[in-house]
Amino acid sequence: MNLAVSAPDRLVVRTVHIPDPGDLIDRLPHPTALAWIRHGEGIVGWGEAARLDLPGGEDRFAAADRWLRELFATASIDDPLQAPGTGPVAFGGFGFDPKSPDSVLIVPRHILGRRDGHAWLTTIGAEPDNPLALAQRPVPPGRLTWSDGALTAPAWQQAVATAVDRIRAGHLGKAVLARDLYAHATEPIDARVLLHRLAARFPACYTFSCAGLVGATPELLIRRTGGTLASLVLAGTTARGTGPADDAARAARLFASTKDRQEHAYAAEMVRDALAPLCAELTVPDRPELLTLPNVMHLASAVHGRLDGDRSVLDVLAALHPTPAVAGTPTDTALQLIRELEGMDRGRYAGPVGWVDSRGDGEWGIALRCAQLEGTRARLFAGCGIVADSDPAAELAEAQSKFRAMQYALEG
Repeated sequence: MNLAVSAPDRLVVRTVHIPDPGDLIDRLPHPTALAWIRHGEGIVGWGEAARLDLPGGEDRFAAADRWLRELFATASIDDPLQAPGTGPVAFGGFGFDPKSPDSVLIVPRHILGRRDGHAWLTTIGAEPDNPLALAQRPVPPGRLTWSDGALTAPAWQQAVATAVDRIRAGHLGKAVLARDLYAHATEPIDARVLLHRLAARFPACYTFSCAGLVGATPELLIRRTGGTLASLVLAGTTARGTGPADDAARAARLFASTKDRQEHAYAAEMVRDALAPLCAELTVPDRPELLTLPNVMHLASAVHGRLDGDRSVLDVLAALHPTPAVAGTPTDTALQLIRELEGMDRGRYAGPVGWVDSRGDGEWGIALRCAQLEGTRARLFAGCGIVADSDPAAELAEAQSKFRAMQYALEG
């Protein structure tokens, strides 16, 4: 594997405890922000001390882990806090498809964090005069125009119908098909504007930014803290109703839906099967609960485990990705169908996004409800799980519901 690496011979890292810095996003000085925030806590970063761009390949997680271990092993690290997210941290995102050459890890020069009443600042290399000065307020993207991505709405419905035919014929059990949509702005799109709007509207989601991919995902793929693991499986979705009574009726239909329960079961079983060989203990709920967000409701299962060895969070990612929640089952057959029907490369959409520190701890979500930013253009993504009972018109409506999070972030 040929890796594109930018890194000094040796990192010099210093972490210090600081007073509460206030809103973490307000401290980001550049539009090219790095962020992982939930309920106002998490970490943000800026600048690049080291960077790894990975080509496609089934071994991209292992290659990333090796590079980071070597980089951090030679670093001089002064970290009296020794907590998840302190010391040197790499923000990253991996391509959904192993054939996609779009995976990246970035170790920022400055990392600002807050969790459980503690705040810290990590600096790599020379310290600036005032790294925590409040940044100038970013400019909103202005007026937007919209255009179709790879497929128009009718063409995507036809792709869904084709997938249903293949599933009913017994070729596979489930496939997740995604759409893309383009927004064109009059001003360059600043990731910090979107981060502010997403974090305020979806505080229970993981608001993220890495190498131009910005979003707010409800799905925690994996969290590693020492020897413990946590994951949140989401599959089965309905749009929010017009009020409490409508919400309750929609939630009841979601729980009673054979299609959605089957879709959720596929995802939960795969996570269990992937994590079981890595864990001394593993708990997977027998039935899902309801996760309610401002725009949609999901069937959700919280999974917990304890590792049976010294494995980095990247090792666990390699075992988990892609889950049936974003690909389908069987995985190889679903990936082939996605390549055939979607007409696009997803890039890092629906791939793992998050961070890893020098101890192998980290939090990674699935890059959902997101957009890839490039100048004045944003490419939005939304996907739906297709099973034998799927209706193309209903799946299109679900995809449109999932677009709304990023449409809101862009339009304000």
